[in-house]
Amino acid sequence: MTSPARVAALRALLAIEAGRQDLPAALEQARASLGDDRDRSLAAAIVHGTLRWQRTCDHLIAHFARRPPDTLDADVRLILRLALFQLLRLDRVPASAVVDDAVELTRTIRKRSAAALVNAVLRAVVRRRHALPLPARPPGPVSRAEALHYLGVCGSHPDWLVARWLDRMGFDQTERWLHFNNQPAPMMLAVNAIRAVPEAARAALAADGIETAPGRFSPVGLQVLTGNPLHRSDDGSVLVQDEASQMIPLVVDAAPGERVLDLCAAPGNKTVAMAGAIGQTGLVVACDVRPRRLALLRTTLTRAGARRGRVVQVPTEAALPFASTFDRVLVDAPCSGLGTLRRDPDLRWRRRESELPALARRQAALLARAAEVVRPGGRLVYATCSSEPEENDEIVDAFLAARSDFTQLDLRAGGRAELAPLLDDRGRLRTCPPAHGLEAFFAAALTRLR
Repeated sequence: MTSPARVAALRALLAIEAGRQDLPAALEQARASLGDDRDRSLAAAIVHGTLRWQRTCDHLIAHFARRPPDTLDADVRLILRLALFQLLRLDRVPASAVVDDAVELTRTIRKRSAAALVNAVLRAVVRRRHALPLPARPPGPVSRAEALHYLGVCGSHPDWLVARWLDRMGFDQTERWLHFNNQPAPMMLAVNAIRAVPEAARAALAADGIETAPGRFSPVGLQVLTGNPLHRSDDGSVLVQDEASQMIPLVVDAAPGERVLDLCAAPGNKTVAMAGAIGQTGLVVACDVRPRRLALLRTTLTRAGARRGRVVQVPTEAALPFASTFDRVLVDAPCSGLGTLRRDPDLRWRRRESELPALARRQAALLARAAEVVRPGGRLVYATCSSEPEENDEIVDAFLAARSDFTQLDLRAGGRAELAPLLDDRGRLRTCPPAHGLEAFFAAALTRLR
């Protein structure tokens, strides 16, 4: 009988490949079909891992099938990728079980004619698994073409993205970044200051059999070491949130009694952090444009106990329905997400370099709209989870060049101490996977002149 986890993983990958669902939705549906925690964990590992190592798997498929992967039936190609990932990266899974299940999956989806090909390719990989035909790491100085080929295939990223990082950071740093993106991401929690302090939250989690360790940089971050906090009763004391994301509210640095606007707020984790900072006399207004995201915002704020939070729907393009009264405004701009490829491995194959200019235009327009509701002397924070300069520095620099009523705040002199290790030489937040072990986030703080 074929493993239920592999069947569920294949269904999720088919939905993602066809564009019917994104990764979170496909995984949620796959997990719902499984009754055992071990199967749910295995299915998630297979889906994430297959997406991470897709290009490496396709290189091996091309070699052993003796034909380009894109000439194969799409479903058969996915079965081969899924099985190859397990053979190469899940050493606790018996190779015979992986091969047998892959052949059976091929028959299950009514591609019996491809069963012999799947069996032959996978058995050839098993025989040569300790001497696979992958590019060797180039010794010493290498040409750009050699570096791109090695890094792209063995690091399993698209050439256009590897080329960008290679040109900016060089070979070694790029290799480290690719390695970071191909590792499973730990579960990170953020302690909700409205409900608890970190020490009390850790103790409560420990009482439920969940061991945690403090985050490397975030004062409210907890890394889950053992146990699953999603299985405990949700009292709103902690939220699942990446550690780099937890640093953005520190750039906003809201104070008790202040009025704060979170412009692109869903799902609301940053809103909760800022609501904890303003106390009982301030106000946080959380905005989004789509009804589903607004409903998610309301749920998050209610569970977190953010009584000083309000949810407002805003238009996609028109002026914001507020006066220039906010002390702090956060523009956590919709972006390419290229800084989160460790957690969202499907993005590396879905994003195109040609999309960046259009994203940048929307981000610049959003920042300009947000600037109008900042009071004189107030702070405007622009943030993304992108690694690319078109979405980060270039947006901020162009805004400052066009707006003489705003200036940049150098966070090295006017920011929270916890941010210091993550600031660049311009006083902007820039988390870097090779340097910090965090996803690539960016934030700049601007002040409206009085």
